[in-house]
Amino acid sequence: MAEEQSVLIPKVKLGSQGLEVSKLGFGCMGLSGFLNAPVSDEVGISIIKEAFNRGVTFFDTADYYGPCTNEVLVGKALKQLPREKVQLATKFGIDFKNSDLVKTVINGKPEYVRACCEASLERLGVDYIDLYYQHRVDTSIPIEETMGELKKLVEEGKIKYIGISEPSPDTIRRAHAVHPITALQMEWSLWTRDLEEEIVPLCRELGIGVVTYSPLGQGFFGGKATVESLPAESVLKYLPRFTDENVEKNKVFYARIEILAKRHGCTPAQLALAWVLNQGDDVVPIPGTTKIKNLLDNIGAVRIKLTKEELKEISDAVPDYEVAGHRTIKPEFTWKFADTPLPK
Repeated sequence: MAEEQSVLIPKVKLGSQGLEVSKLGFGCMGLSGFLNAPVSDEVGISIIKEAFNRGVTFFDTADYYGPCTNEVLVGKALKQLPREKVQLATKFGIDFKNSDLVKTVINGKPEYVRACCEASLERLGVDYIDLYYQHRVDTSIPIEETMGELKKLVEEGKIKYIGISEPSPDTIRRAHAVHPITALQMEWSLWTRDLEEEIVPLCRELGIGVVTYSPLGQGFFGGKATVESLPAESVLKYLPRFTDENVEKNKVFYARIEILAKRHGCTPAQLALAWVLNQGDDVVPIPGTTKIKNLLDNIGAVRIKLTKEELKEISDAVPDYEVAGHRTIKPEFTWKFADTPLPK
C-alpha cells in the first residue's frame, strides 16, 4: 500500500477553456448498483472521500444513475469535502420514463436541458456544476438547440463548462461552434478503440479534452469474468462481450495483458489503465469501483510511464477488431449514429 500512498496525481488542463482536473478521475456510477448491487451511502461516501484524500478531485455522476440516487449520494459526500477543490461532472439527456431504465429515450430539448440542470443542482446540493455533459445525443433535433440552452446556463453561472458524450464528428463541430466544448466523454480502453482514428484527432484540433469511461473494459482487464466470476445479479452478463461464448473468446486478451503486466511489475488492471493514462495529457480516465483495494490499485497506475514502443506492444496484444461482441447493448446510442438534423 505504501507504493500507492506515494503516488502523486498530477493536475491537467481538460480542454482549452480553463478547467483543471486530476489526471485520474472517479466514476461514481457503480456506487448506485449499475453493474452490481449498490453499496450503502456510508460505504459510497467513504470511497469518494478516500479517493479525494489520495488526490482524485474529479468526480463523475449523472441523473440517469439510480436514477437520481447517485447524484444524491455524491452530494452527501461533497458536503464533507472542500467544494472549491472538487471538479464535479454530471449529465442529462437520457430520459427515463416511469423509472423504467430499459425504455429510455434521448431528450435534448432546451426546456428539458434546463429542467434537468435545476434538478441536478438540487440533488447535488451545489450552486454550480463544473462540467455538464449531454449524456447522449438527441438525433431528433439540431444540436444547436441543445447547445443554445447550455450556453445560457453557462452565462447564468449554473454550469461552468460544457461536455458531450458519444457525439459524431459533425455534431462535435456544430456544437463547438455554438459554445466551446470542454470535454468529450467516450469509451476508450484496450478493447474499445473506435474513436482513435477520427474523434481524438478532431478533439485535439478543437482543443477538447477526452474523458474516458470504462477504461478497464467494464472491469474485464481487472479480472471480471476471467479471474473472478460475475455475480448472479451483474448487469455485465447482458453486455455482448460478457456472454459466455464471447468471454471464452476474449479471455486470451486478458492472458496477454497479464503476461505484460508481470514484466512491468504491476497488475493487469494497472497496465490497462496506464495504457489509457499514457494516451496524452488531454486524456483523463474515470474508472469506478466499490472497493478501496481497487481504488488504490487504480491510483497506482498513475506512476506507470510507457514509451511509444511499449504502448504499441500493449495495443498489439489486444487487436480491437478481434474482440468478440459489440461494446454496448445499444449501438444506436454511440457516436457513429449521433448526427443531428440541420437547423431550419
